[in-house]
Amino acid sequence: MIIKGRIWKFGNDVDTDLIIPARYLNTTDPQELASHCMEDADKSFAGRVQPGDIIVAGRNFGCGSSREHAPVAIKSAGVSCVIAASFARIFYRNAVNIGLPILEAGESVQAIENGDEVEVDLATGKIRNLTHPATYQAAAFPSFMQQIIEAGGLINYVRERMAG
Repeated sequence: MIIKGRIWKFGNDVDTDLIIPARYLNTTDPQELASHCMEDADKSFAGRVQPGDIIVAGRNFGCGSSREHAPVAIKSAGVSCVIAASFARIFYRNAVNIGLPILEAGESVQAIENGDEVEVDLATGKIRNLTHPATYQAAAFPSFMQQIIEAGGLINYVRERMAG
């Protein structure tokens, strides 16, 4: 699966309160969460993000609480993928569980700039910057995790497997 999108760049230690502020956790409605996504990090994000856009960040993306609202808000905002130097483990698991593609690309994410257009091959982990031509290698998911992402999350994956 190949994804192409415009980059929204964030720094290190983007915690779940920056992704979806706690004041909005009284809802589980994905579109309501999307309307407040990244609000405390970039007030313009929710109003300007376009379907297919990609978030790039530094180390420890998704740290903080274990709320599933964070990856739901990102995915519902139309973000097609998150690329970071590293992820908090619970965010990583929650993202896979809801079918949000995420890639760990080490420090190579520093070279990708806000607004760049990037193409990502989820099967191989290859990231191509189309704006400033360069190629980076992220760790690709094992095939069973790629199947979960392609199914749209763990629940859909299990449903498909049970339906046989």
